[in-house]
Amino acid sequence: MNDISIQKKISVLVVLATLVVLYTTRAADTNGTLLTKIGATVADKHYGETMVVTGLVVQVTVRPKVVFFNFEQPFPNSPFTGVVFSSLTNQFTNLPSLKRKCVEITGKITNYHDKPEIVLSNANQLKIIAPSSIGAGSQTPNT
Repeated sequence: MNDISIQKKISVLVVLATLVVLYTTRAADTNGTLLTKIGATVADKHYGETMVVTGLVVQVTVRPKVVFFNFEQPFPNSPFTGVVFSSLTNQFTNLPSLKRKCVEITGKITNYHDKPEIVLSNANQLKIIAPSSIGAGSQTPNT
């Protein structure tokens, strides 16, 4: 093989590898368009954007009018919160069971009291990725 042929193959491989990386950091929303996936700890950099936010739910708080699920750290230190109002909770299966699970939620990131959140209006916005690696003996606050 000559040097030009090898360079062309390397160029094609670099382009393909770039496309694979870009594809794996995207997710499809319900309209079929691609959305960027981000971690819960950087959601505050994306107010007003519709994205897929991923992270570990460490606290689920059920109140009469709303359910909060906090990512990565309990309230008030949580970097990101998912919100479901009580009028819509019947669309979701067992929200308290989200605790200790890695999830993705899709929606527009809004600013509420200087903290990022997504308000969920249907179950298609929520996807459990996997149970966490937190051991049975780990303690996380219950509220």
